Amino acid sequence: MKHPLLVSTRTAAALAIAAIMFFPVYWMLITALKSPEELRLAVPTFWPERFMWSNFLNVFETIPFARFSLNTIIQTAGIVVLQINIALMAAFAFAKGTFAGRDKLFLLVLAALIVPDQVVFVPIYVLLSKIGWIDTYFALIIPHAASAYGIFLLRQTFRSMNNDVIEAAKMDGANRLRILYSILTPMALPTVATMLVISFIGSWNSYFWPLVMTNSDKMRVLTVGLAKMRDSIAGNEALSFHLLMAASVTVILPIVVVFIFAQRHIITAMSNSTFK
Repeated sequence: MKHPLLVSTRTAAALAIAAIMFFPVYWMLITALKSPEELRLAVPTFWPERFMWSNFLNVFETIPFARFSLNTIIQTAGIVVLQINIALMAAFAFAKGTFAGRDKLFLLVLAALIVPDQVVFVPIYVLLSKIGWIDTYFALIIPHAASAYGIFLLRQTFRSMNNDVIEAAKMDGANRLRILYSILTPMALPTVATMLVISFIGSWNSYFWPLVMTNSDKMRVLTVGLAKMRDSIAGNEALSFHLLMAASVTVILPIVVVFIFAQRHIITAMSNSTFK
C-alpha cells in the first residue's frame, strides 16, 4: 500500500505540471474574450471584465477566414483519407505478404522517417510547377498522401494478429481487400484511430508546405492565414491582439475535440506498437 504522503505529493506535482502546461491555452482563451481597452491595462487581468464573444465573428471580417477554413478542411480530409488507406494496404503487404525484398523495402520506408520536408521540397516544388499544380489542392494533398510512420504503426499491429483469421477468411472466399477492410481494420481500430489523429493534427497544423505551395488567398490555409494576420497587426498589437487570439482558439478547437474522443485508442495503440 502506498503511503498517503507519497500519493499526495505525486497528485500535487501532477496538478502543478498540468496547470503550467494549460496556462498558455487559458491565457489565449481569455485574451480572445477581452476588449482592446482591457488589453491595454497596465496590470493584466486573469478574467475578462466583459466577455466579447463578438471577437470570434470579427475574425471573419479581418481575414478571409471562411475560405482559409474550407481550404484547410479539404487539405486535411484529403491527406487523412489517402494516408490511412495507403498505410493500411502497405502495412498489410509488409506484415502478411510474402515477396522478395519485403524487409529491405520496409527499411527504406523507415528511412523516410528521418527525411524532413525541407530537404525534398525544392525538387517536389519544381516537379509540381512543371505540371501546373502550384496553388492547387493537388499540391497541398498529393505530396503527403503516404505516411511512413503510419505504415510502421499499422505494420506492427498487423504482425501481432494471428494468421489463422486470414486463412479462415480465405477459405470463406474473401479477397485481400475484404480481409483488410472487413477483418483486420476493425481489429486494428485503436491503431487506425491513432493514425487518424496524428494525420489530422499534422495536416491541420501544417504551415511550411502550404506556405511554399500556395501564392493566393484563394488557396491559403488557416495556419498561413494566422501568420498573415499576425504580420498585419505588427506594431499595433494592443488593438488587434484579441482577434489573433480568437482566430487561434478557433483553429485549435477541432484538434482538441478530435484528441478528446480518440485519446483512449491512442494509449492502447502506443502500448502495442513495439518493434517486432
